Amino acid sequence: MVSGEIKTEIVFQSDTILCFRDINPQAPVHILLIPKKHIAGLNDISKEDIPVLGEIQTVAQLLAKQEAIDATGYRLVTNCGADAGQAVAHLHYHLLGGRKFGWPPG
Repeated sequence: MVSGEIKTEIVFQSDTILCFRDINPQAPVHILLIPKKHIAGLNDISKEDIPVLGEIQTVAQLLAKQEAIDATGYRLVTNCGADAGQAVAHLHYHLLGGRKFGWPPG
């Protein structure tokens, strides 16, 4: 995605993160937020990654407002490891909204 080899609808981009619509959406709004730097998963972050993780949180809030799901509610989810459902070995967050979600999620 970062290299542009796989085509998708980019909704936000900065020097450090890329945000795009999921090609297999699980909700009316399903956006992936990823760092451009390769980080395999949450177990691989370091102190130097704190700024990009903060940016992801801030941009998730911005995108929720842009997508008009901020008032009704949304989820920001990341999976860590195969048992949690992480299928791609690159840290990514799912911004999901536009419908009511149940709990527990899995």
